[in-house]
Amino acid sequence: MVAVVGTYQNGYVKLDKEYHSSNPVKVIVTFLDEVPAQAEKGLSLSDFSFAQSQKNLENFKGSFSETVIEERRLEL
Repeated sequence: MVAVVGTYQNGYVKLDKEYHSSNPVKVIVTFLDEVPAQAEKGLSLSDFSFAQSQKNLENFKGSFSETVIEERRLEL
């Protein structure tokens, strides 16, 4: 059995991931809580501001690179 999440709207189910099958497949649809409308996910150039980054780090003392590396090590 495979579970694929999707969204039902206006009589249609749109799967979040593609599922390929050469034969018909029986499905079970379970209606969960309503899903709030979501804006298009993604990044734009305006999400990155060099000036804002400088302002956020103006009181930071130390190596930003070393801090990022240490945070990533802790996540392992």
